[in-house]
Amino acid sequence: MTLISVDEALARLLDGVLPLDVEAVALDAANGRTLAEDIQARRTQPPFSASAMDGYAVRAADIATVPARLRVIAEAPAGHGFDGNLQPGEAVRIFTGAPLPRGADTILIQENAEQNAQTSEITALETAEKGRYVRPAGLDFREGDKLLGAGQTLGFTELALAAAMNHATLPVHRRPRVAILATGDELVPPGADPGPDQIIASNHIGVGALVEDNGGVPIHLGIAEDRPDALARKIAAAREAKADILVTLGGASVGDHDLVQDALGQAGMDLAFWRIAMRPGKPLMAGRIGDMQVLGLPGNPVSSLVCSLLFLKPLLAALSGRTRGKRLSEQLPLAVDVGKNDRREDYLRASLEIDSDGTERVKPFARQDSSMLATLACAHALIVRPPHGPALPAGTPVPVIRISRR
Repeated sequence: MTLISVDEALARLLDGVLPLDVEAVALDAANGRTLAEDIQARRTQPPFSASAMDGYAVRAADIATVPARLRVIAEAPAGHGFDGNLQPGEAVRIFTGAPLPRGADTILIQENAEQNAQTSEITALETAEKGRYVRPAGLDFREGDKLLGAGQTLGFTELALAAAMNHATLPVHRRPRVAILATGDELVPPGADPGPDQIIASNHIGVGALVEDNGGVPIHLGIAEDRPDALARKIAAAREAKADILVTLGGASVGDHDLVQDALGQAGMDLAFWRIAMRPGKPLMAGRIGDMQVLGLPGNPVSSLVCSLLFLKPLLAALSGRTRGKRLSEQLPLAVDVGKNDRREDYLRASLEIDSDGTERVKPFARQDSSMLATLACAHALIVRPPHGPALPAGTPVPVIRISRR
């Protein structure tokens, strides 16, 4: 199978992928979830004209000339409005959030009023135009307004808004279940005592965290030995766990001990593509076993995580029903010169620097080996170099993908 471009691979991966089914979840369980339907306000906010400050509800005409004496006839704290009518020359002591009494049209803030301790009167010391410090009914939104749309990811502001709209539950897409399978006799789990020819497995930890960060549920299947029967059992375990995606790590190349592709084929995988014209990540593989998506990531740690960012993240977004933007949407100037590129699309790990004039620039690391996790952990972004891209001088804008940090 010949090498295909990153864009073609992404298009094949997402072709026909539909959002997962819808479920209703409580607001306090909806953080990070994706709305499946448009949401309309169930009430007007505020539902009545309300005071925006502590003070006195008055008629603007009564304090057009100051000092002006007014008789305080009632008190209106939040949640307990005054049900009478305000007449000329009268005022109601009012607190923030309380309904504006009938007949009042402005708020005289308490700093601009002097209370007579011996009587129920106040003296207005400052004028206030009609409507001053009054929040009119519907200032924020009105019943029936569509304020949240299908495809939006719910965060703290969206959830607060949904609560104010009087929704106790929200319709969201089910979180994708992602089975993660590390492969290889050379791997042992973190904390174990590796043999002389073994290394610590790390890819599954990074991929699992990326899955969680993007709304999925990681299902760790452990490490499969380089034996067809061991791989077959793990693939079957992914099906039994009702995984929406199976991510395999390593073993998808063409060596005598790279058995993953054959094991997936024995399990009935329909191969969508294998091998991409990119660096790092050339031996990426994708397919489907029944209704379970399969993404075979390279074994090199940086390749695995970069490919997760480029392919697994959009796949999670598609299954979650999230609105997706363009793959590349930002350009930053280079901090240094870069050489010409070969026939593969290159993703250079890079840091971000701020010049003295406040300009943000991107600087690739000198060493780009796909095994160097410490470099990736220090990277703020990936510089995307197109196939056969020419050498570029410092200052040239280049497309970048930011690596999100919490």
